[in-house]
Amino acid sequence: MNEAKANLLSRRQVFRQIVGATACLSFPEILTQLQLESQTTVKSTAKSTAPNAMPVLSSEDDHFLDDLERANFLYFWEQGSPNTGMVKDRCDVRASRQDMAASIAATGFGLAALCIGQQRGFIAKREALERVFATLRFLWKKLPNHRGFFYHFANAETGERMFDSEVSSVDTAILLCGVLTCREHFRHPAVDQLAELVFQRVDWSWLLEDTSVLGHGWTPEVGFLSSRWNDYSELMMMYLLGMGSSAHPLGPDTWTAWKRTTFEYDGMRYIGSFAPLFVHQYPQAWFDFRGQRDKFADYFLNSVTATEVHRRWCLELGKQFPDYGEDLWGITASDSQQGYVAWGGPPAMGPIDGTVVPSAAGGSLPFLPGPTLRVLKNIRNHFPGAWCKYGFVNAFNPLKNWYDTDVIGIDTGITMLMAENLRTGFVWETFMKTPEARRGMERAGFQTY
Repeated sequence: MNEAKANLLSRRQVFRQIVGATACLSFPEILTQLQLESQTTVKSTAKSTAPNAMPVLSSEDDHFLDDLERANFLYFWEQGSPNTGMVKDRCDVRASRQDMAASIAATGFGLAALCIGQQRGFIAKREALERVFATLRFLWKKLPNHRGFFYHFANAETGERMFDSEVSSVDTAILLCGVLTCREHFRHPAVDQLAELVFQRVDWSWLLEDTSVLGHGWTPEVGFLSSRWNDYSELMMMYLLGMGSSAHPLGPDTWTAWKRTTFEYDGMRYIGSFAPLFVHQYPQAWFDFRGQRDKFADYFLNSVTATEVHRRWCLELGKQFPDYGEDLWGITASDSQQGYVAWGGPPAMGPIDGTVVPSAAGGSLPFLPGPTLRVLKNIRNHFPGAWCKYGFVNAFNPLKNWYDTDVIGIDTGITMLMAENLRTGFVWETFMKTPEARRGMERAGFQTY
């Protein structure tokens, strides 16, 4: 087994553990049919008092985020197949190794990246639409699926299932978020139709398997996986999408079926789970919880608290790992010298060794703008081995002088989307216009306040 395959397999195992018609036409034919305690560089972070107000960034910070997003976009453009739109799971930026394993989650982030890239002028609209159409046509016509759910890993050019991967509920959800974002942003009949076909094919009720909580997935060899989505995590995006479906909807009772465990650290209380920081980030790349709450919580402010707790915990770890400090913190599931690890906290998870994961801060940009920008700019300015043409490498350890050679699509994606949300709220604004998102949150009982 080569190193790349080992990384992919270990990542899949880790993710299981931590939470216990128009398609027949060519694109040219279709086009022819139509023509916080923020640092001083953040002047205001009025999220807690005015949740829908965007922070006012300094020109320096905005320029830094623009450079970061341009680099992130390049990953999705170059590592996405022009033929299928499938985005590779990871890329070794220091070597010429060419893996063919694509991730459906990375592809979902890539679809949203195309919207951002076109909106910001990184790419022409025609080029963006060509890639979007190629992706949606492949998802509808070619990529193997079961009840509308896709396999976690697939060959980027053929769509063939790789590594005996599972039909993945959460990765399909991330992909669908990207699909809906494209439909809403481009408002093109061909994109509209294909997006609708892909989304409505997903049979959410099948995945319940006569229970009130969704399963992690299914394989032809063993059937349903034993793990279920029943603890607070990135599961929110799945349940909301399922409740927002008009073809195979989940019942509102599924929203209350999963557990919301309360944690406390340094006098701060929040809903969380024994999982890395990314569980607070992924749903909120698309779903805008600001100024809204269900009967349990304001999940945006909950993530603000969880991120601040993580920051303080990392500062406390500085007594053991002197690289951690106000300018350098952040641990979430990532590569390490020993392979892929689901580390984080508090409480401490995994063999923490001083490794820093840039996407921990990058994916939390809207939650703690000042502190996260401080970390990311410090990494960019003082740790050149952690920066490459696609932005940040997945992880690095200054104490051991170790720098990852890989960039991982989902971590690059969460960084790019959250950077844009911090700057303009573009992804939130676009995605929340979709009837599926609005319907899901209404059925879950969200209300503004």
